Amino acid sequence: MTTEQVTVVGAGLAGCEAAWQLAERGVPVLLQEMKPNRMTPAHHSADFAELVCSNSLRSNELSNAAGLLKEELRRLGGLIVQCADETQVEAGGALAVDREAFARRVTERIAAHPLIEVRRGEAAGVPREGRVIVATGPLTSDALFADIHRLVGGEFLHFYDAAAPIVTAESIDMSQAWFASRYDKGTADYINCAMDREQFDAFWQALTTAEQAEVHGFEDSKVFEGCMPIEVNARRGHDTLLYGILKPIGLPDPKTGRDPYAVLQLRRDNAQGSLYNLVGCQTHLKFGEQKRVFSMIPALKNAEFVRYGVMHRNTFLDSPRLLDNTYALKSDPRIRFAGQMTGVEGYIESDASGYLAGAAAACEVLGKPLPAFPSATAIGALAAYISNGTVTKFQPMNINFGIIDPLGYRVRGKREKNMAVSARALEIVDSIAKEMA
Repeated sequence: MTTEQVTVVGAGLAGCEAAWQLAERGVPVLLQEMKPNRMTPAHHSADFAELVCSNSLRSNELSNAAGLLKEELRRLGGLIVQCADETQVEAGGALAVDREAFARRVTERIAAHPLIEVRRGEAAGVPREGRVIVATGPLTSDALFADIHRLVGGEFLHFYDAAAPIVTAESIDMSQAWFASRYDKGTADYINCAMDREQFDAFWQALTTAEQAEVHGFEDSKVFEGCMPIEVNARRGHDTLLYGILKPIGLPDPKTGRDPYAVLQLRRDNAQGSLYNLVGCQTHLKFGEQKRVFSMIPALKNAEFVRYGVMHRNTFLDSPRLLDNTYALKSDPRIRFAGQMTGVEGYIESDASGYLAGAAAACEVLGKPLPAFPSATAIGALAAYISNGTVTKFQPMNINFGIIDPLGYRVRGKREKNMAVSARALEIVDSIAKEMA
């Protein structure tokens, strides 16, 4: 236990995880969050850890790098993954959550912690004294953005991110759709909406010519590949979607026993199963155009849209020049950054950066050795990626096996190799967890 307080700015996934890791280690925390005093177009709730895009934290399987990262965080006592597990909804092999219940659970846990003081209100700048973790995410307020820019010098990089529409379950025409998971993997948790060739052609034509909402400075070339707006993807070619989000392979129509020409999958968005989001349909079309175009899919002809897709700017640091592998600012190590602004991309990746920033800050306060996560772990691989000074053109990155240290010996089969990498990583993480206990 110590009396030195650490300030965490931003109560998204990374900020909440950082605050939790500090507090659980006996370090007092001041957690500052601008909501609800100031909201952004992407936010709809005053709760912490709001999921503004998909409600999925991606695969839970250890043959998938996202699954490995989540399991590492589980074994290390991560708050976000624990709350996600407690509020999950059916999504085959993925970990998807009831987004409102999830945010509420995180908020309640943070608010109830005796060592976390929550302060609502916008932070106009980075605190000039004391240790601080800045985790304000892609929608950092203008005043704080300007102060960070002054602090680090140089230019921020940026790209654009998008969210998918959500419809009510009762408005989906199930005579034109069916429940299934691809290749019958896991349980049948997705609603599959088929299109034949003629229907797809009309949909593609409407999608590629629909009117877009204005987003200042938007360029297709600056969109992050992992959250590509469907209309941007479609403009790359007539068949692009058929090999991506509308791929029909492994989803035979029960009426015919054959794979359709195209299939859009819908994933449950809340525990009650009353809301479904259009998987992969992130968009920045005007709201009226979204309703017109997506309603061309037969099963969505009469769909009731409870939330339309939105587009917003993401900002991130030139981290390889600025941060070390514990997310500390090289020029002023009392300051750490966490979340998407560091160049990690994705919910669970943001969470992992918050975990490491919080744990490292706590160790410094308590005079303990900093946690050493090697690149053989998913947590360490992400930290190494964002701090790799040899990278000349830095771009945001999801966790993947390509940035995790190779095994050093041959394993036949991709899945088997990935499972071996995961087993090695978890053995290392279990050892680190014991050291940090």
